[in-house]
Amino acid sequence: MKTNQNLLESFVHYLSIERRYSEETVKAYLQDLKKFELFLKESGTASFVEVRLFDVRTFLSFLDEEELSRNTISRILSSLRGFYGYLLREKMITENPVSSITFKNRSLRLPKYLYDEELEKIFEAAKGIEPLDYRNIAILELLYATGIRVSECRNITLEDIDFTLGVILIIGKGNKERYVPFGHFALEAMEQYLQKGREPIMMKYHKTHSTLFVNRLGDPLTTSGMEHILNTIMKKTGMTGNLHPHMMRHTFATDMLNGGADMRTVQELLGHSSLSSTQIYTHVTKDVLQKNYRAYHPRAKRKK
Repeated sequence: MKTNQNLLESFVHYLSIERRYSEETVKAYLQDLKKFELFLKESGTASFVEVRLFDVRTFLSFLDEEELSRNTISRILSSLRGFYGYLLREKMITENPVSSITFKNRSLRLPKYLYDEELEKIFEAAKGIEPLDYRNIAILELLYATGIRVSECRNITLEDIDFTLGVILIIGKGNKERYVPFGHFALEAMEQYLQKGREPIMMKYHKTHSTLFVNRLGDPLTTSGMEHILNTIMKKTGMTGNLHPHMMRHTFATDMLNGGADMRTVQELLGHSSLSSTQIYTHVTKDVLQKNYRAYHPRAKRKK
């Protein structure tokens, strides 16, 4: 019988090589499965292949007691479904303990986006004359101009950018390619960064790679590095909370739809494989319409 580690390694190989999932997606699967494995060990069931329906139901109850959100529990259950579906197809188990479990995620958590005033404060806080300041502005402008994921932004190389046409080749989830346009604000920010930020840093530390965004030592910037940059900028604004990387993506999608873009176009730009993933932004735009209506229409204002 294969050990849990063997099963996980086999599943990771399947996700990475056959499904071509990103490093972040595979890491998320592993994190969920490790949580499940820890629960099994504490409850006396050592092996993944020994799991039965009762074990999964008990695990879900445990997650609920931890007061995790329904979205999080739903995601973990999805990871288990993928894992045990794989084990069944590979005939490592004879019965899928997750197949009969349904979990309705009743909550609809609307994406958090930034208002115009908040965006202005963030861009203003990032300004500076140091090489890394030019980099930070370029990151902000590019994320907002394109709606790309931070992992996609991190992987951009100089060869991926067509400055003449104003488009970037993006390698998305599952290594799917798409071309995303960017405007003159992002163009100017990137040109400033390449000249006054990236070039001096690369020369100082004798680096020669083609990754667009680099850290202070000239090495390719990581996803966590970008998150740290965004949160540092957020603190400078004096606004509360963190600037989650996806907030720029959500703001891009919301502003596109509010500006009149059709949903298919936004879907293509975001790299969503399904239109249903994009449709959640219609709830955001409807929310904006409702707030504006209540604020400005004389018949909609509440009596004091």
